[in-house]
Amino acid sequence: MATLVHTLVDHSDDVNYCAFSSSCLATCSLDKTIRVYSLNNFTELPYSPLKGHTYAVHCCCFSPSGRVLASCSTDGTTMLWDAGDGQVLAVLAQPSGSPVRVCRFSPDSTYLVSGAADGSLILWNMQSLKLYRSGNVKDGSLVACAFSPNGNFFVTGSSCGDLTIWDDKMRCLCNEKAHDLGVTCCDISSQPISDGEHGFTYFQMASCGQDNQIKLWLILFADFLGVELKYKCTLNGHSAPVLACAFSYDGQMLVSGSVDKCVIIYETTTGNTLHTLSQHTRYVTTCAFAPYSPLLATGSMDKTVNIWHFDLKQPCAANTVENESKVAVEDWSEDDVSAWLCAQDLADFVGLFKRNNIDGKELLNLTKESLANELKIESLGRRSKVLQKIEELRMKMTSVTVPDEFLCPITRELMKDPVIAADGYSYEKDAIENWISNKRRSSPMTNLPLPSLVLTPNRTLKMAIGRWLETQQK
Repeated sequence: MATLVHTLVDHSDDVNYCAFSSSCLATCSLDKTIRVYSLNNFTELPYSPLKGHTYAVHCCCFSPSGRVLASCSTDGTTMLWDAGDGQVLAVLAQPSGSPVRVCRFSPDSTYLVSGAADGSLILWNMQSLKLYRSGNVKDGSLVACAFSPNGNFFVTGSSCGDLTIWDDKMRCLCNEKAHDLGVTCCDISSQPISDGEHGFTYFQMASCGQDNQIKLWLILFADFLGVELKYKCTLNGHSAPVLACAFSYDGQMLVSGSVDKCVIIYETTTGNTLHTLSQHTRYVTTCAFAPYSPLLATGSMDKTVNIWHFDLKQPCAANTVENESKVAVEDWSEDDVSAWLCAQDLADFVGLFKRNNIDGKELLNLTKESLANELKIESLGRRSKVLQKIEELRMKMTSVTVPDEFLCPITRELMKDPVIAADGYSYEKDAIENWISNKRRSSPMTNLPLPSLVLTPNRTLKMAIGRWLETQQK
């Protein structure tokens, strides 16, 4: 179920793009401004709107930390703003002076890519704020860009219909004709998947275009194989050019917006349509999922941005895979292990574990010797971190399963002093107080504003937890 919870009506012209950080939403427009809103209550921040571009703003994006906001414009510049106070940090001029249509940060914030209408592509060094590398697509304007989660490569899309894969040295690795009438947008899922055939790890990419189509692709990046781009399938549903597409943070959903004024949310594993949203009155130009909460933003030529809240199959807190999965660790597939690695900030080991066919049973049997001698992990610190995470898994396997209703939704630990918040959910008192003290006035479970900050002791739940603990001690 997707519910419209708020509509932003501050822009005076077409909305071109919207982007989330963990706490804010940024939108940009033909009206030359960027506006920034708090996710707590969707109010505009005091320093917003940001004014500095002299022509239309086409794209905006937050750095992975959320501290820097980038925007690019027809005026031929990409501007960097402090997301805390709105101050201008830098103005990066496209050397050709061509209108800049798209900008993206690399996952580690080392680089910023800017792509322009003349096909020029600049890789900026974010430490020196100087040009690091430059390139050009062979034809058309650059209108789309997406980085791989590991930062090893990025993809650009052009108005001539090509998808091009580049490495971080700006070397062209692969080029594919994807959409006959031109690419409009592309995105890469943050979650790796397996091809199920060769044991390699793929990244899933979506592209959309003027041909009314959304295409799903699989990208394999390996030093010894180069880059392979494989067409997976086409998602149907739109009756006009598709202008935007974006994956949810867990990669389970894909959203698209179209000239047909509709927004469609797909389930990526099946390609089935989950929701069709038709509240915009003109072309839908942009759509984005929030990274850690069940929110979706859609922007349109009707000058509005709609904020949607949708039901999740899993809790909206970023729990690790062992909390989410009902499958015993020893029965994990290689894909389950890959997802676990990503949840432990060990995503750079996904390819290595895949090549060695590490499933749940193999994972639990890993030792410091096998990590060093068989998997060839040279860094002692990295080996120690993997072993520590595996040991935590083993401990959880031997521990008693705690009823889910006894666990705090924030910490996922057994509650000692449960309280009821205004959203109707029970939390550990210290955890919800810390949540609120960090100026988060929204529900950890629904992300909707809390109508009250009053916390009521849940004595009934505390007694139930006490009785359960007594049974475990017998």
